[in-house]
Amino acid sequence: MVPPQAPKRDVVWADGLRGIASVLVVTAHIARSLVPHLLSPAMSDKLPPTLFQLPFIRCLVMGRASVAAFALLAGYVNSLKPIKLSRAGNADAALSSVAKSSFRRTGRFMIPAVIATVCSWLVCQFGGYKVAHTADSAWIRDTSPSPSASFAAAFYDLFHSLGTTWLDGFNNYDRIQWTLTYLLQGSMMTYLTLFATVYVKPKWRFFVLAALYYFKWKGGDALIGFNVYCGMILAELTLDPDVQNYAAEHNFARSIASSTLIFLGLFFMSYPEENPSWTRWSGFLLNLGKYIFPTDVEYARYYPGFGANILTLGILFNDTAKRILSNSFFCWMGKLSFPIYLLHAPLIRTVLTWVLFGASVRPLQGKDADGNQLPQGWRPIANRWVCVIALPMFYVFLYRVANLWATHVDPVCGRVTNWFEELVFRDDAKAVEQKPLLMT
Repeated sequence: MVPPQAPKRDVVWADGLRGIASVLVVTAHIARSLVPHLLSPAMSDKLPPTLFQLPFIRCLVMGRASVAAFALLAGYVNSLKPIKLSRAGNADAALSSVAKSSFRRTGRFMIPAVIATVCSWLVCQFGGYKVAHTADSAWIRDTSPSPSASFAAAFYDLFHSLGTTWLDGFNNYDRIQWTLTYLLQGSMMTYLTLFATVYVKPKWRFFVLAALYYFKWKGGDALIGFNVYCGMILAELTLDPDVQNYAAEHNFARSIASSTLIFLGLFFMSYPEENPSWTRWSGFLLNLGKYIFPTDVEYARYYPGFGANILTLGILFNDTAKRILSNSFFCWMGKLSFPIYLLHAPLIRTVLTWVLFGASVRPLQGKDADGNQLPQGWRPIANRWVCVIALPMFYVFLYRVANLWATHVDPVCGRVTNWFEELVFRDDAKAVEQKPLLMT
């Protein structure tokens, strides 16, 4: 039996979810820069929480669930076409799709990252991070590199960072690119699993994916591993006619169950990165984690990933949620998700830092008991009203720059990838449709 065509919306809602995840990464890094106390569930163990420290609401300033969502969507979207072809009995076409996609994704992932690193390197060498080095923000200072000692050293540092980005996840000129090597590994995990299971019957492929999910779960791979396999499992559920028919026949139960899953997913994603014992709700999750997670793992990684898994499963069977995420605005955000990810941190350390801290003066700390002058303090935010006005404008500016990147830079990267593909592939290799990034 040939399975039904996957509805277009089954990919469109993923675009919308990816767009929301990308903007939450930006919000999380701004929160780390300006209000790091939001990483805790309350101001202290004896003080009440602020608004953005409350469960559910705090998801707006938590970025780890977004990385898990990127990995999950990679497994989901990249699996749909090969699994559909495999279910239809067209295994050769599925293998061709996997082979071409795995090659193409590498180029479309690495080339934009290299360009973004070179841009940040130029900004660094010309002193663009000078204000960031003295800002009253530990995250901004810690992620802002210093200019190299010489002209030759500058190029050495650049090529060293370009290499270590993919070797060990460290990029001196854009620290947040550490996730890219893991997301690329997640893509390769997806393609390798599809290659190995393309001839497997759907029911047994589902069990293989479930076993791999459990293996990654027990192995402590909360960043990418079990999230990728969750996405592949969701792709199987999307294309399984029995599952879809059963869900359609039990519409009311499906609505209740999916809404409950969305609620639970958001609750788990609220788990704080720091001081979970300070409030009852996070203390409950801390104790629960001892029973549901492997020993000696980081709950602040497991809960966001597990929550993203449950949330996405709920969305998959909730028509209202998929309709909301399929909104053209969210989908537009999804198309810009990779440029946003690459550009937001350098722009926070430059444009936003200049606006918030550039006009202020480093305060004098006075003298110590021996009469020696103490080092100057860090630059404070110039004015709270400047912060209130500048933050919304920064998001507008960021998306404008990302849109320019998507218009002018991404097509060049695509042409370079296609050129190299034509150079190295055999003439009988068939083209495979490209997909937006942060899905790879």
